[in-house]
Amino acid sequence: MQLKIHPKIIVGLEGIISGGISVEDFSAVTKLNVIDSKIILDEFIKNDIGTKQDDSYYFEDGDKLKIVVELLEKGLPIDEISIALNWRDFEGLTATILMSKDFAVIKNLILTKPRMEIDIIGVRLGIAILIDCKHWKRYSISSLTTVVKKQIKRTKHYVSKTQGTIAVPVIVTLYRDKVDFIENVPIVPIFQFASFIDEFYGNIDQMKTIETN
Repeated sequence: MQLKIHPKIIVGLEGIISGGISVEDFSAVTKLNVIDSKIILDEFIKNDIGTKQDDSYYFEDGDKLKIVVELLEKGLPIDEISIALNWRDFEGLTATILMSKDFAVIKNLILTKPRMEIDIIGVRLGIAILIDCKHWKRYSISSLTTVVKKQIKRTKHYVSKTQGTIAVPVIVTLYRDKVDFIENVPIVPIFQFASFIDEFYGNIDQMKTIETN
């Protein structure tokens, strides 16, 4: 992919909607002018992202994520890109980063008795990272503490059903200044997630680990 970086391309991410969209609709959604909208849409089509039929541009689930990965590889700021993502895109980006680090990834795993859903599980070298993605714009310590306690419960439930497992609960957030810890559970901003994973095995002794009894 040889995507040309238009100055407004990150804003244009918000207009990548499944199904057909016209230049005028794209302009209305993104608040970009019609000329910039057409340039950005045509650049996507030129790079095999979406298709064009008559005057409409058609995108599929996953097309936005293809663009995001390309923008990140070109060095555009992940914190700005993340703002243009919805929660499902945000989960997809988190999973893509894990896969790029050679993790086996499971998304949206449902556990039963009691019913719980885990956003993303990454497994490598016998250790599972259980991730709860929080696409919030603002956080309080009390709300994050509640999120952490719930993720610890999910992790214990997962471990109880998965023999011989060591699991680490992790929260990935849209905004936060730095990697933080609550009850030894890391709270990782998405723009630091790749470096967090790079250093994960060296720092695991600082994190809460849950094992099969």
